[in-house]
Amino acid sequence: MHAPDGFLNAGTAVATGAISLGTVGMALRQVKQTVKENQVPLAGIAAAFIFAAQMLNFPVAAGTTGHLLGGALAAILLGPSMGAVVVTVVVVIQSLVFADGGMTALGYNVLNMAIIPAFGGYALFLASKKLLPATSGGVVAAAGLAAWGSVLLSAMAFSIEWLFGATAPVSFAEVFGAMVGTHLLIGMGEGVISALALGTVLASRPDLVVGVKGLPRTEPSVGRRIPVRTFIIGGALTALLLAGVVSQFAADDPDGLEAVANETGIIESAGDHPLDSGVFADYATAGIRNESLSLAIAGVAGTLIVLAVGTGVFAAVRQRRDSTTTV
Repeated sequence: MHAPDGFLNAGTAVATGAISLGTVGMALRQVKQTVKENQVPLAGIAAAFIFAAQMLNFPVAAGTTGHLLGGALAAILLGPSMGAVVVTVVVVIQSLVFADGGMTALGYNVLNMAIIPAFGGYALFLASKKLLPATSGGVVAAAGLAAWGSVLLSAMAFSIEWLFGATAPVSFAEVFGAMVGTHLLIGMGEGVISALALGTVLASRPDLVVGVKGLPRTEPSVGRRIPVRTFIIGGALTALLLAGVVSQFAADDPDGLEAVANETGIIESAGDHPLDSGVFADYATAGIRNESLSLAIAGVAGTLIVLAVGTGVFAAVRQRRDSTTTV
């Protein structure tokens, strides 16, 4: 879903940029009021995990791959406002450091990958949770359904943006059909990954998950909670392992949006990224000829950058709230 520069016209890019900037600003104000101390490191870990998981393209059909968006997962773990900000951090760093997603496309990339999946996905999660058993298993199932639905919402959003911002003679109906059809399959992978990730957190630190609020005290059965420090270290190591090692086995075919762009001819509108000669552009490390080592270094560096920035953003927001309260 990382759209390059030029996919939508300038007016749509500006409009979605204003919407995204305003929404993320409101989300940050909400976070300032509600963020808890133990959520700050979890937000950083969530950002690092989503960045690393997005490097793992999985095959969904002949010549097409998908990867995690993560907005619904982040929202269920942290709440929709924090979730949207977490994925925004990831999307911005991917564009500025890895030339993944255009700079003028940041408005609609943040809207489609962070805001809509987080807020829309969380709404789907709440609706699904009401229909499923009030158990930890019900929460995990609701998360999987919500994550799947969030991908479809994102695909629909891009199609609607194309209706107003088309840069090629391709009809809305053609784009909508191709986007939704492709992302129906990608959403299944999103649902499975999100459910597995949430289940892991529920098994170790269910008290950190916003989405379990309202369940009976006996659910989820918590057993012995691992220390927060152990949980954070384990999460960071998992993200580093995904980015540095597991990413080597990612599928090379185009992701859903790129496959649709190739199929419909939208790809002709894509522009070059102004930072495509950067040190880590395209998830490769400049000057390193060994492809595996180059990818590993870029992935590990990106994970650490996202972890630091994600943690820093929320720590700064919480510190500002505490200093304001003290004054």
